[in-house]
Amino acid sequence: MNSGIEPGRHLFVTDMDGTLLGSDSRVSGESSDIISALSREGVPVTVATARTPASVEVLMEATRTDIPAIVMTGAALWDRSSKRYVDPVYPSLGAVADALALFAAKGLCPFVYVLGEDGELDVFHREEMNAFERGFYEERRSLVLKRFIFEKDDVCFVPREGTILVFAMGIAGLVEEVAGVLRLDPRLSVSCYRDIFNKDIAFLELFASGVSKAAAVRRLSTRIGAERVTVYGDNLNDIPMFGVADDAVAVSNALPEVKEAAARVIGPNTDSSVARDMMKCFEVDRAAFIGE
Repeated sequence: MNSGIEPGRHLFVTDMDGTLLGSDSRVSGESSDIISALSREGVPVTVATARTPASVEVLMEATRTDIPAIVMTGAALWDRSSKRYVDPVYPSLGAVADALALFAAKGLCPFVYVLGEDGELDVFHREEMNAFERGFYEERRSLVLKRFIFEKDDVCFVPREGTILVFAMGIAGLVEEVAGVLRLDPRLSVSCYRDIFNKDIAFLELFASGVSKAAAVRRLSTRIGAERVTVYGDNLNDIPMFGVADDAVAVSNALPEVKEAAARVIGPNTDSSVARDMMKCFEVDRAAFIGE
């Protein structure tokens, strides 16, 4: 490479859904080839996502990355080579208990993610599920690295040690109302956003105070000694990352607020735009670089 930038000093971090992933919710072959080639050259590339390692590993199976992934909106890093969580951040048990009581009072039953001593992620929920929850479960039921455990109504609201994430979904108005109340609790960090495919549905992610993609990007940047950070995103929960980056980039299909917050806008997620932009930072011939 002849870029004037030391490959190991320029960190690239990309959101997944709506940013790196295409309309089929997959990493394109072109994106996989480019990112794998960059990684082989020593360029630190990774993802920052609300997803857990269970789905990250499936989606990134053909794509080489050599530094930890930012998972669960920054509640932990995931070392893909050793298959272990790094630096997990847990909310207090008291904060979890109060939040679960609020969910119960509002008729919402969240998925409660508990990181066990064996490194496995257990996901608790009541046996009864609405259509949205059922669809969420069906898409993930066969994933490794994650175990779904279903219980009776009164048990699923009991707080558990090792809870790292509480995740709820439902009608947008109700979910956003609950998020507004939870944001008043200084012990918690709340991320609430609408489904990019169905704006009538909203998701709520509940973490320990201070957890965010932005905080995780800072930790990871320090961990690898990066001197420059480029981030890519499309949704509201990506905007905080822009504030800690040297180069904040939105895809053209991003929400208006995200494009407004970005330093620049590239093509859509459907054109492998993120990976192409990463490669443009280095003066290389694309065909030769990825071995075409």
